[in-house]
Amino acid sequence: MARDYVTEFLPDLEEFRDKTMKFHNKEITVPEYKGFSGGFGSYAERGGESHMLRLRMAGGQVTKERLKFIVEACDKYRIQKMKLTTCQSIQLHNLEAADLCDMIEDAWKAGMISRGGGGDFPRNVMASPLSGVQSDEYFDVLPYAQAAGEYLMGFIKAVKFPRKLKVCFSNSPANETHATFRDLGFVATPEGTFDVYAAGGLGNNPRLGACVAQGIDPKKILYYIKAMVNTFVAYGNYENRGRARTRYMQDTLGTEGFIRAYQEKLEEVLAAEQLDIEVNIPVIAKSGKGAAVSAKRIIPQKQEGLYAVFYQPVGGDLTPARAKELYQLIQDMEDVEIRLTAEEGLYIINCNAEEAERVLALTKDGAETLFETSVACIGSAICQVGVGKSQALLLSCVEAVRKENFADGVLPRIHISGCPSSCGTHQIGDIGFRGAVKQTPDGPKPAFAIFVGGCAWQGKEKLADLGKAITVEEIPLFLVELGRMIADKNSTYADWIQENQEQLTALIEKYTA
Repeated sequence: MARDYVTEFLPDLEEFRDKTMKFHNKEITVPEYKGFSGGFGSYAERGGESHMLRLRMAGGQVTKERLKFIVEACDKYRIQKMKLTTCQSIQLHNLEAADLCDMIEDAWKAGMISRGGGGDFPRNVMASPLSGVQSDEYFDVLPYAQAAGEYLMGFIKAVKFPRKLKVCFSNSPANETHATFRDLGFVATPEGTFDVYAAGGLGNNPRLGACVAQGIDPKKILYYIKAMVNTFVAYGNYENRGRARTRYMQDTLGTEGFIRAYQEKLEEVLAAEQLDIEVNIPVIAKSGKGAAVSAKRIIPQKQEGLYAVFYQPVGGDLTPARAKELYQLIQDMEDVEIRLTAEEGLYIINCNAEEAERVLALTKDGAETLFETSVACIGSAICQVGVGKSQALLLSCVEAVRKENFADGVLPRIHISGCPSSCGTHQIGDIGFRGAVKQTPDGPKPAFAIFVGGCAWQGKEKLADLGKAITVEEIPLFLVELGRMIADKNSTYADWIQENQEQLTALIEKYTA
């Protein structure tokens, strides 16, 4: 029987309510409050007058019931801004302090526990968004991600971590959740097993993960999670917060030393505990009906006659109004639900042809090209630690590029982070930007450092190289000029870059000089 985490965590809200009001009344500092509130999935926004709440949903699964709750909560608490994240969660913004605790309690009772959504805790467990419906997946990894998420919440009050722990599952070489370079990643294989990677991560001093096990039985995943918990607690850095992420264990122990240390902890867990799991792989009984449908944002599922519809609000900015319209549309559609991506988009899955066309029509305001699916964190306009205004930059870039009417693929998806934390995953994009300041003859100006050459595809992983900074006003000009160069060759960025790396380097030099 699953643990009742709602009942277990609810008493903690009294202390959270007390600290939140003390912060609102200026009785405790921003760092003091941040260190506490993150454990509840909440942070004060820039200026300290409003708050953000991050809802954790294992595997990014948003059922109709969850969507209904979010829609009703936005009405109840007058929420005007939501943000889809790169960790498959939803952030609710601009909450008033007086409403925050009530909102958290409501969310927990609705099955969306925010505990551990921030701070030094196990974070939302991720899974490939089309798990269970993707035609070329090795197998459905979502049930295992959900089992992992349930298990990891048991450590939130039991274990003090040096820093956060991110766990994810990938169902194919597309590696959409970055399983080969997270704190702990389970990578599906064609044989129906998992390979396990550990001690990777983005941000300062990024590292690819080390392969610590191959071909494991999926029912054994909790042993590997417990071994990672024990390894992190034993060897993680509790003294220096800047070096307290799991990837630094590859530095202190050496990669081979880390693998040995992990495997020693694994042997101890295997000998001492009974953690085998059995999961129920859902079977979609719904049958497709009507004529086949085809469109750029419609993806045929492996279930005959069923489709997933892709929708990416620019910058992951899903408005409460659009969320309400989505719920009203799908509420009576059999088996239809939403899956969040790791790039701030979503899929509406299990649609028949007629339903897919209706969803497609409703979501026509979203991204229509690869470039418009670009990723941007919430940025310094809201984030306390942000350096650059990521969302504003993305919107200005999209506006400039749309005027050029480039063919789809001429420009790649870009990734924008407001600071080195890499919430916009700038280190794995073809082109990425990270908030910075550039010294110019007219004085310091807001800018973003450019990163190029990243790749998340399994077996081809590469972390992007850091370049110099480009001022905020010149980044749209840089992208337009790049697009024109590629369009003149009737090519796409993916093909053009293979033989034109020197031209890209020269263009970057022009704008960073």
